[in-house]
Amino acid sequence: MAKVSTYLNFAGNTEEAFLFYKTVFKTEFVTPFMRFGDGPGCPGQPPLSATDAKMIMHVALPTLGGHLIMGTDSLESMGMKLHQGNNVYINLEPDTRAETERLFNALKEGGQVENALQDMFWGAYWGCLTDRFGVKWMFNCEEK
Repeated sequence: MAKVSTYLNFAGNTEEAFLFYKTVFKTEFVTPFMRFGDGPGCPGQPPLSATDAKMIMHVALPTLGGHLIMGTDSLESMGMKLHQGNNVYINLEPDTRAETERLFNALKEGGQVENALQDMFWGAYWGCLTDRFGVKWMFNCEEK
């Protein structure tokens, strides 16, 4: 069966971000945190520093409707350079306005609201924000 997920790259705070998202969505991780030090070394790469070995290589967390968010720490020591921008939003479509408000209010903590939740011309209760980790979230609830 086909799936859709969203992959998020962080600058060393993946674990903090995903522990926060776990409290928001009240779900459990698909697998335990996988750390860079848990895997084999990369051919041609120097050994990882103790700090980099503790960083998150992969994590996955269900959000709504079977959608997964996954994440990693982008390690500059492995040639990864993180460039945050406005090119990705995670669109959530909760079943109720109450759940929309709960999620919106939890995710806006320490972040910035771009558009407050409001009834829109296309018939949805809609809003968007950037959370404290720089991740952009959009909400679109069809409940009247």
